[in-house]
Amino acid sequence: MSLTAGLEHIFRENEPLAAYTSLRIGGVAEYFAEPTSVAELCELAKRFTAAELPIRLLGGGSNLLVRNEGVPGLVISLSSPTFTQIQVEGDRLRVGGGTQLSHLIATAAREGLAGPQHLAGIPGTVGGALHQNSGHSGFDIGSWLVQAKAVTRLGDLVTRDLDALSFSYRTSSLNELAIIEATFQFEREPAESLTRQLQKNWIIKRAQQPGISEASAYMFKDYGGQSAAELICRAGLQGTQVGKVEIFDRNENFFIAHPGATSADVLRLIELVKNQVLDRLGIELSLGLQIW
Repeated sequence: MSLTAGLEHIFRENEPLAAYTSLRIGGVAEYFAEPTSVAELCELAKRFTAAELPIRLLGGGSNLLVRNEGVPGLVISLSSPTFTQIQVEGDRLRVGGGTQLSHLIATAAREGLAGPQHLAGIPGTVGGALHQNSGHSGFDIGSWLVQAKAVTRLGDLVTRDLDALSFSYRTSSLNELAIIEATFQFEREPAESLTRQLQKNWIIKRAQQPGISEASAYMFKDYGGQSAAELICRAGLQGTQVGKVEIFDRNENFFIAHPGATSADVLRLIELVKNQVLDRLGIELSLGLQIW
């Protein structure tokens, strides 16, 4: 049986990946699939693992650099409605792993569920946010999780309860192939108050980020209570440019990719920043960006 037999309707070969990332850089995926059911997702994992081919999950693409040389094996996108549903259950939300984090945040505010309004402006999907425990100003998404359902690389469907999970700064133990559903529990506050907070947080966050029309990505993890942007600034790297990629002037932890930029430009600027911050401040920055 071929890798795609019976699943041809969800497969594409040599799919360009640049448009799926916020940096808008990158080559093609050897195989690209958008499963429409959990059964299809499990079958994909089983087949490609048995064939000893790489499998990668594409989230929102906001913290991802795809090399211009392309990606071997399979890239999976959970963009189907099966994986993007939100259900309100009292003070809980049951959310598909492929759901945009912004949709979870807006739904919670509208339903009077407090907490997610602090994450306004963070891009990506719910599954991706849980994998890296996304957060802001002392609030992180893992603190509200009750249960997660995931598919392993062997194609097994598993359920992880909170007592079997661990979360820390920008990391979590949810390392299965794909988080397909997550259940969160929140405290209640008036929806009107939460909506005002959300709008305020969104305005503040967007003022510190590149515009939607700009190809960009957030690069490094903060260090010891100091923001990576502050450290890059202290190292005197404001406005530094390599090739067609430069450091953003309002938040130095964002890189802007201008037309014609390549993955090599990004990688060279990453190394330059890491080396200069280490040499000038004695601090080794950790990359928050995924590189394929």
